[in-house]
Amino acid sequence: MRKDSKPWFFVALVTVAIGISYFDRQALPVAISAIQRNIPISDAQFALLQAAFLATYALLYAGGGKFLDTIGTKVGFAVSMAWWSVACALHGFAHGMVLLVMARLLLGMGEGAAFPAATRVIAEWLPATERATAMGIINAGTALGSVLAPPLIGLILLLGSWRYIFFFAASLGLTWAAGWLVVYRQPAEVASRQTEGGVAPIPWLRLLASRRVLGMVSAKFLSDSAWFFCLFWLPKYLYDARGFDIKQVSYFAWIPYAASGLGSFSGGWFSSRLLRRGRSLNFSRKLPLGLSAALMPAVILVPHVSVSLALLLFSIAFFGQQSWSGLIMTLPTDVFPLSSVGSVAGLIGFGGAMGGAIFNLAAGQLLTHGAGYGTLFAVVGSLHAVAFAILLFTSGVLRPPGTNIFQERGKLVSS
Repeated sequence: MRKDSKPWFFVALVTVAIGISYFDRQALPVAISAIQRNIPISDAQFALLQAAFLATYALLYAGGGKFLDTIGTKVGFAVSMAWWSVACALHGFAHGMVLLVMARLLLGMGEGAAFPAATRVIAEWLPATERATAMGIINAGTALGSVLAPPLIGLILLLGSWRYIFFFAASLGLTWAAGWLVVYRQPAEVASRQTEGGVAPIPWLRLLASRRVLGMVSAKFLSDSAWFFCLFWLPKYLYDARGFDIKQVSYFAWIPYAASGLGSFSGGWFSSRLLRRGRSLNFSRKLPLGLSAALMPAVILVPHVSVSLALLLFSIAFFGQQSWSGLIMTLPTDVFPLSSVGSVAGLIGFGGAMGGAIFNLAAGQLLTHGAGYGTLFAVVGSLHAVAFAILLFTSGVLRPPGTNIFQERGKLVSS
C-alpha cells in the first residue's frame, strides 16, 4: 500500500464504522411499525427509548473521548464497536419495554466513543488541509447507514421477523471490530511521541473552564437537538402525519439521508479547498459553518407543503446539518493538541447528545399533549442559527494548537 493511501484507507474503514452505528440506531425507528405489533409503544414511550439511547450516548461520548486518549485509538475503537454490537443484538430478544430500554441504554454507551475515535484517526494521520475533507467523508457514513436502513430493514421485514434486523446489524459490527484490530496502525511518529512522552493531556476541569470549549459544546447542544429529532422522528412523521406504510418509508425515507451524505462531503471539501487556496483556518472553517446553518430553516415549511416537496425540504436541511456536523467535529483537531483531541471531541459530542435527549423527550410530551409537528419543526429550523451565533461569539480566532496557550482562569485563548 502506498504511503499516501494508508490514511484514506483508515478513513474509509472509519466511515464504514460510522455507517454501521447509524444503521444500528436507526433500526428501531424504521422498524417501529412492525415492533408495535408485538410491543405496544406510545409516542411518549418512543421518545423515552430515544432519550435512553441519547442519555448514555452523551455520558459515554465524554467518557469515551477520555478513554480513547488514555487507551489509544486501535483498542478503544474495537472495544466500543463490539460493545454496541452486542447491545444491538439485545433489541432482538425484547418482549417488552424493559429490555428495549436496557438495550437502548447499552447501545448509547457503546456508540459514544465512535466520533471521538474518528476525530483521533484524522488527527493522527492527516494534516490540517485534509482534515475537514476526511471528517466530511467519515460523517457521510451517517448517511450510508441511514440510507441503507429503510430498504434493508424493509427487505428483512418482508423475509422474516423484525428481530432479525438487530441480529444482522450486530454481526456487521462484530466483524468490523475484529478487522480493525488486525489492520489499524498509528503513524510511526505518533507512536514514538506517545512512547517518549509528548504533550500532556489538558485536564477536564481546564477544558470545561474554556470559553472556546463551552461555546462548541453549546453550539452542538442546539444543533444536535434539531438533528436527532429529524433523525429519529422522520420515519414516524411519515407514518403518522403523511399516512405512509412500511413499504413507502422503505422507498422514500432514504432520500434526505442521502442528501445528508452529500452535505457531509461537500462541507468538508469546501473548507479544505479554502484552506489549500491560502485562506486562514479561521475563515476556512467559519464560512462553511455559517452557510450550512443557513440551510436549516427549510425544515420549518415541511408541514405546509406536499409530500414530495416536504422530502425536498428535509433533504436541504439534512444537507446543511451534516455539513455543519462534520465541520464542528473537525474543530478539535484544528486547535487542540492530539493528546486532548479525544477529550474535546467527547465533550462536544456530550453536549450534542444531551441536546438530542432533552429535545426528544420534550417532543414526545408535546405531541402527546396536542402540539403539532408544525410547532416542533419551527423550533428545529431556528436552532442552527443560534448555535452559529454562539460559536462566533465564543471561539475567537481559530489557530493551530502551537499558537494556543492556557492563561488566567484556565481559559484557552489565542496568543
